[in-house]
Amino acid sequence: MAKSRFRPLHDRVVVRRIEADEKTKGGIIIPDTAKEKPSEGEIIAVGPGGRDENGKLIPMDLKAGDRVLFGKWSGNEVKLDGEDLLIMKESDVMGVIA
Repeated sequence: MAKSRFRPLHDRVVVRRIEADEKTKGGIIIPDTAKEKPSEGEIIAVGPGGRDENGKLIPMDLKAGDRVLFGKWSGNEVKLDGEDLLIMKESDVMGVIA
């Protein structure tokens, strides 16, 4: 991400998906065609925040490096510097994994 210098606007975040395990807990290998896209990712970049009715800046609760869960169909898929990333609103993120 350091190469492109991409900065999301308003209350948007850039997320890199974290790939799921190749095997189940029982040791069965999952082929690529049967895998679902993971709904866990790492925040790469965050915007400055949204604005309320009076124009006051509402700061973001997320920061770069946070591991998050998001909805299956959340965000827009983009390719930056050859890497598949998601751009989504902060409200699409369901929570931070501690």
